[in-house]
This record gives sequence, C-alpha cells and structure tokens, in this order.
Amino acid sequence: MTTPTRDEVRRAPKVLLHDHLDGGLRPQTIIDLAADCGHALPADDADALGRWFAESADSGSLVRYLETFDHTVAVMQTGPAITRVARECVEDLVADGVVYAEVRYAPEQHVGGGLTLDEVVGAVQEGFDEAVAASGGRIVVRQLLTAMRHQARSMEIAELAVAWRDRGVAGFDIAGAEAGYPPTRHLDAFEYLQRENAHFTIHAGEAFGLPSIWQAIQWCGADRLGHGVRIIDDITVHDDGSVELGRLAAYVRDTRIPLEMCPASNIQTGAAASIAEHPIGLLTRLRFRVTVNTDNRLMSQTSMTDEMFSLVEAFGYGLDDLRWFTINAMKSAFLPFDERLELIDRVIKPEYAALAG
Repeated sequence: MTTPTRDEVRRAPKVLLHDHLDGGLRPQTIIDLAADCGHALPADDADALGRWFAESADSGSLVRYLETFDHTVAVMQTGPAITRVARECVEDLVADGVVYAEVRYAPEQHVGGGLTLDEVVGAVQEGFDEAVAASGGRIVVRQLLTAMRHQARSMEIAELAVAWRDRGVAGFDIAGAEAGYPPTRHLDAFEYLQRENAHFTIHAGEAFGLPSIWQAIQWCGADRLGHGVRIIDDITVHDDGSVELGRLAAYVRDTRIPLEMCPASNIQTGAAASIAEHPIGLLTRLRFRVTVNTDNRLMSQTSMTDEMFSLVEAFGYGLDDLRWFTINAMKSAFLPFDERLELIDRVIKPEYAALAG
C-alpha cells in the first residue's frame, strides 16, 4: 500500500458532517465585518488574527475554546454578513475537495441585529446556494440547525429545522459545554423530532464521558454522535493486545452509530494528547462507524485535507482507508438514501479509483 501525498489527499473527494459555520470564517472576513458593525477585535491584521484564534483555542479547555466564538458570532448579526460567511464557507470547502457537507450553526445566536430565526436560516441558505451555483454543482451542502444546550430554545429550533427540512436543512443538533447540561434537558425537542421523522445529531462524549453518550443514544435517540471520542472509556485493551468492549461501546459499534470525529479540535480541547494517541486509531481498527471532520476550521487552522493527511502521517493510512472514512460519512449523511448512493457510486468511488491509478 502506497502512502498518499498531501496533494492526492487534497484531490480526493471528501464528506464533511461536523463543521461549524461560525468556526470557519476567514480572518480577513472577520476584520471586514467587524469594521462594518463596530466590533473590536484582538488584532487588526488577518495573519495576526488567525494566530490569535488558534492560540486562544489551543488551551486544552473546551470552555476557553468556546469563548473564541464571541468574535465570530458578533460579526454575523446581519443578513448580508451571514450570507457572505455562508458563501465563503462553501467556496473554501469546494477548494478543499469536499463533495458533500453538513454545516451547523445556532440560529438563536444571530438574532442580535433584529433578524428573525427564519431570516437567519434564509440568509445562510442564500450564501450556500450562491456558492454551489458558482461551483457548477461540484458540492452538495445542507444546514444543521443547532440549539445551545445551556439555553431553553431547543424546541423552537427543532420546529425551525422541521419547517425548513425541504428547503436546505438536513437536521438538528445541540452544542455547547456538556458538563452540567445533559442532553436529556432537551428531551421534549428530541421526542418531537422523532415524531416528525426528522434527523438529529448530538454533541456528546467530547468533554464529558460515557453518561453523555448513553443519554444521547438511549434517552434522546441520536442518529449520530458529535465527537463521541469518550466511547474509548468503555473499551479495555489488555496487556496481550486483546480488546474488550463494554456494553455501551458494543452497542454503538453493533448498531453502526456514526462517530463525527474531529482530531485536531479534540487535541485543542484536551480530549486527546496527540493525533497518534487519538482514539480514532483504535476505533478505526475495531471498525466503528468512524467519520473524519474539521469541527472549527478557523480555531483549529485546519481543513479536511489537513485532518486526513494528519491521519496518514500518524497511522500510515492509504487511499483505501481514506475512501472508507469518506464512504462511512456519506452513508451517515442526513440525505435521502438514493442521493447518498448516487454520490458514492458516481463521485466518491470513481474519483478514488482514478487517484489509485
């Protein structure tokens, strides 16, 4: 098996399920939008601002990591600003070889300038549509609407997701600090979504342990786990190299619950010490439904190419492994089955075959 070059990884088709719109802004765009709305920034040069975000996020604390969003959210309070950010997000993903993406954000965080929740979703969709059209249809992009787990608007956002599900919204999510804010606080929203046959993922098992994952799956019925890295706590590797799965880990693997893993972000928030030590290596070897994602491209100074190439370097993965991650993600997308199959058969498999020569 030959090791793919970085350029081959960049050219390979990629599928992204866990990417935050407000975590992927271009530094220069933040500067431009901050000037428009009078928001003070910690740096006024794009390179310096980009470094500030990375260094502030690289603290080993999820709470500190989340504080960096104060600046990105502050400049996304008008329709034109949100549309620009959404358009540039898709442009950057296309340039990175992404062929399908679900991009998430919390509409409730973008109404400070007087927009309604509907107007926020519409502004994002306008930006997505513009960029997809400009790309010649090289990418399919869907929205995931996020509710903040420390707030009390999850039902409202769930209803918004259902209202927009035939107009660009693929599903629902909750995010924010896990400790003290279990997913069961939003059980009414999840039960509503289940009754509506709607899709949802839950941030769980990132900064908090197995109880967060267990509640997300067994109480709330999550289709996917945002991160889910702490499932490793239910797996024992014995001295002789044999592996024993606990009941929860076995359930997650047996039922093929997708794990939206974000290696670079996990290192920044302290969920893993390094890429080589990241649980993604063991979980991949055990054939969990692992997917590779960016989380916050600005804060982690990352891309799908960066994430995948870091795995190539750490674990010696080849194109077949990257293809496996990509097909895992496409199988797990909140997209109709026939549309998933078409992307796998007509885009992902042929392009990987061409790369392999």
